[in-house]
Amino acid sequence: MRKHVLLVLATAALTVTAPPASAAPARSAVNWGKCPADVASPALQCASLEVPLDYRNPNGKKIKVEISRLPSSDPAKRRGVLLFNPGGPGGPGLAFPSQLTQLGLPASLLAEYDLIGFDPRGVDHSTPVSCNLTPEQLTIAPKYAHNPAEVVESAAESKQVSQKCADSASAPLLPYLTTANTARDMDQIRAALGEAKISYFGLSYGTYLGGVYASLFPDRTDRVVLDSVLGPDGYDITAARRFGEGMQDRFPDFAKWAAARNPCYGLGATPAEVTANFFKLADQLDQHPLGGLDGSLFRLVTHSFTYQTTAFPRLAQLWQTLLAGQTPPPDALPGTEGPVQSEVGTMLSVVCGDHAWPRQISTYQRNVAHDRAAYPMLGGATRNIWPCAFWPYPPKESAVQFSDQGPSNLLLVQNMRDPATPLSGAFDTREAFGGRARMVTVDQGGHGVGLPYLNSCGFNAVIDYLAHGVRPATDKFCAAEANSTRTLTPQQQQAADKITDLLRRH
Repeated sequence: MRKHVLLVLATAALTVTAPPASAAPARSAVNWGKCPADVASPALQCASLEVPLDYRNPNGKKIKVEISRLPSSDPAKRRGVLLFNPGGPGGPGLAFPSQLTQLGLPASLLAEYDLIGFDPRGVDHSTPVSCNLTPEQLTIAPKYAHNPAEVVESAAESKQVSQKCADSASAPLLPYLTTANTARDMDQIRAALGEAKISYFGLSYGTYLGGVYASLFPDRTDRVVLDSVLGPDGYDITAARRFGEGMQDRFPDFAKWAAARNPCYGLGATPAEVTANFFKLADQLDQHPLGGLDGSLFRLVTHSFTYQTTAFPRLAQLWQTLLAGQTPPPDALPGTEGPVQSEVGTMLSVVCGDHAWPRQISTYQRNVAHDRAAYPMLGGATRNIWPCAFWPYPPKESAVQFSDQGPSNLLLVQNMRDPATPLSGAFDTREAFGGRARMVTVDQGGHGVGLPYLNSCGFNAVIDYLAHGVRPATDKFCAAEANSTRTLTPQQQQAADKITDLLRRH
């Protein structure tokens, strides 16, 4: 009932946030210069900040956090800074402001803010860590377990990953790579920029990071947008399970799309036939892998291709190849650039360090058995065991709790059929923030709402708030659009692909 009521709410009125007292640039202590070669782009500036490794000991060891800036295009209209996080945990964000502008952000937003990106602590240019994992271990998504014995096999592999992290030269840093400490780094960025408040746009895991910042520093937030919303506990064992739920929510979109194009792809004349072919291929590849693609990896690859509808043709072509019994070429699989050591090391540290995970293998065996039935497409993987079951470092502090105490300046935007952060988690976060938040729910599938090439109603809700301070006074529903994606230029498509690859590999 709660879900139904929130979905049918219409916008009754609008709230408008007040303009800043002064548009003059703040006094910044940051020395901007050139960016690292791998993220350099015209007008993008970078700088390094020192922050405490352990905020309980602020005068102790320091680490470096690298930040980037695209200055306001019209300083006379500048409101302040807009900080971005594109997801993860472990996702690099230094190039994100440039990638977004390549997609065609409106001039009003580019004038309103300095756009600020950063690599979170532990990642790429911000004191990177490494667990010295093998290429196979860098794919930390659990395998699909068909029975209790395969959970035991996964446990042995997860234990090896955890031990390699504990034995690495980065081990002394890992316990401090947490969401709460990254949020504290964001406040150090705010202070170094000389700003009293920051606005924020976070995608995927970035929604949890933004929620933690808004909970730790509520009076230092201006306009906050959380896009594709995790539950209020971030990436815990429940969030891992929700990938299976998201797959079940989203796959019917692909099945319907493929059935409508059966003369072209031959994947099934009805959605039911397409779905049957999913299980047929998974079973066949379990018995006879093709080019290293087994049934478990096939399930994960199919899931990753559902993040954006624009990837459906690639997924259909991959299925065509597999149904013909042929080995797919390497470029048929998503993400030609896999995650690097620092991204995986940071992801594990955050996921395992924010919350204590169950440590008994029998717990995961029971969970897998349950979710293989509840979410048969992916549940045997998403409930399988993670290295967190063997993580050697207990959490340094309790998880930050979201609450309705604080300014009412949060906007949540969420697709109805999100394969990675399903609607159920977004509703939980919406409920936790209470009157502080409004939520825009979009009748759309995929991961990401506030990107300019997707649903115009959802995107406009984000821009109306960030650029003009106009936020729905009540929760809002955006109807499906016949042409929910627009044609992109080659440069825009390249930027969109980079963002999509970043979102789905974390």
